[in-house]
Amino acid sequence: MKAFTSIVTAIILSLVASATIAGSFTNGSITITDPWSRETPPGVSKAVAYMNIANNGDSDVTLTDAEVTKAGDVTLHQSKVDGDMVTMRLVEGGLTIPAGESVSLEPRGYHFMLEDLDRGLVRNESVAMTVFFDGADAVNIKVQVKSMGAMDH
Repeated sequence: MKAFTSIVTAIILSLVASATIAGSFTNGSITITDPWSRETPPGVSKAVAYMNIANNGDSDVTLTDAEVTKAGDVTLHQSKVDGDMVTMRLVEGGLTIPAGESVSLEPRGYHFMLEDLDRGLVRNESVAMTVFFDGADAVNIKVQVKSMGAMDH
């Protein structure tokens, strides 16, 4: 019985480790964790992408761009909430991530807009994305698509 319990424990730990690794992508000094998006309603050709980006290096880097093969264009935006009003603006010149710090792209804040999608995003699919930086190497990630009502990962 003890051997069976040890085997079950090992399996559970390996599954948890795999799930953790699957949501974390590192290249050089940059680590991106928990990249996610929302499924899109039928006929909608725009979506968003969120993630946490850590700069583990000794110098500042700038998030400059991203690329998704299924999107005609990807742009970085910032939403701001002021009372009942929500505004969104294009972030020009990129987003600086100071050395040793992290930035979150999240609802009601910074996010990538995926525009001119070749088809809608479907819950539970993963979408390949490359995130580009000035001062660091690009990072290839997989964006997990969540339900339409998801507000965080």
